[in-house]
Amino acid sequence: MRRLIVTEFMTLDGVVEAPGGEPTHRHSGWTIPFSSDDLRAFKLQEVLEAESLLLGRRTYEQFAEAWPPRDGEFADKMNAMPKAVATSRPAELGWNATALEPPVRSSVQSLKDGDGGPLLVAGSASLVRSLLVWGLVDELRLLVYPVMVGGGIRIFPDDREKWTFELTELRRFESGAVLHTYRLAGS
Repeated sequence: MRRLIVTEFMTLDGVVEAPGGEPTHRHSGWTIPFSSDDLRAFKLQEVLEAESLLLGRRTYEQFAEAWPPRDGEFADKMNAMPKAVATSRPAELGWNATALEPPVRSSVQSLKDGDGGPLLVAGSASLVRSLLVWGLVDELRLLVYPVMVGGGIRIFPDDREKWTFELTELRRFESGAVLHTYRLAGS
């Protein structure tokens, strides 16, 4: 069985929207001032350990535009990895990606039930909310930055259910960003 790992850049007020310069938020690029060598090394290791990406359609489109022209170890891995995309518009996808068959929940469960290494979910707030509600997230990596942006897209569902996670790692980076790694209790 494969592990499904959600990795998110997050502000102190829980926002995951526009961490790297996307034009959807007036405080776009809020992670950029907090970049550090140790943080970049962690993100590289995280990507190298993943076997494939699971993405929502909007994140897929942003990544498919951003990564192919880049080079280097991180970009090479991002470009080479197989990608599964949750989309209601299953037009032909490029960039080594395939659309998940509906219903998404059972398609993701099938991916998890298969053989292979970890499935990494980056960004993809709408998809992550659903994955959390469905109980399909094995590990939640929240890279929290010391900044508040006063509102925006968040990943946490508002379904009034209780989900218990166990803290498995807490790591502070030179920039002041802190990684909180949680596993779903009992997984």
